[in-house]
Amino acid sequence: MSRLLNLFFFGVLLAASVSAANVPGGPVTPPGDEPEVCQVAVLRNGFTIQYVRREIAGPAARLWLCAGAGAGYVEIPSEQIEGFEPRQTAVPPTVPAETSVPEKPASGLLPIPDPITNVIASVASRYRIDPDFVASVAMAESGFNPAAVSPKGARGLMQLMPQTAASLGVENVLDPTANVEGGTKYLRQLLDQYQGDAVKALAAYNAGPGRVEQYGGVPPYRETRAYVARIIEDFNRKKQQQQSTAAPAEK
Repeated sequence: MSRLLNLFFFGVLLAASVSAANVPGGPVTPPGDEPEVCQVAVLRNGFTIQYVRREIAGPAARLWLCAGAGAGYVEIPSEQIEGFEPRQTAVPPTVPAETSVPEKPASGLLPIPDPITNVIASVASRYRIDPDFVASVAMAESGFNPAAVSPKGARGLMQLMPQTAASLGVENVLDPTANVEGGTKYLRQLLDQYQGDAVKALAAYNAGPGRVEQYGGVPPYRETRAYVARIIEDFNRKKQQQQSTAAPAEK
């Protein structure tokens, strides 16, 4: 299985026929039975989710997020969980080779013009990120408008601030290819910084790494929390569509 970023594991998914007893790491952690200390769920794709307690919800593990990672919980198919570890011993994700390519290309599934689809697919592949994830960020940031300029001065498809663009080597921030290159490079840096924690990476992209460090996760800003949730929901929708499309062909 490809170790490219796959946030399909971060949303509420369709049930699969996996017994709750087969969840790696043991049985349910009932509310109140353990101190609410952040733990780490290690996924089979190499990425992680930080949580304070877990429950079994049919064939999935329900992980209640740490206070800094936003309110509520996510449900992960049990078969996609490698195991559970203390937060301080979380295993960083294995970085795949530069030549890695997405298992399933996004072309034909992204609701955006082909030229931009191609740019995102090419750039995302080089930075070892699922193109659908980059596309979901671009959708949330600019609605795929290459000329978008925010009141705060962020520009282009990935809404790069001038100083951020300069630090990433982007000379023409309104050039779609250069903007996607810079934004995707920044996402890769954030994912590496937070050891594959996509929720923190998205929060840092929106509010800045300083705020994520200050609050130990997603800052308590309505805008940032809505932003993170919107991207994950959009990404999961794409993956569900791909799964639904692939299912008849596999029969």
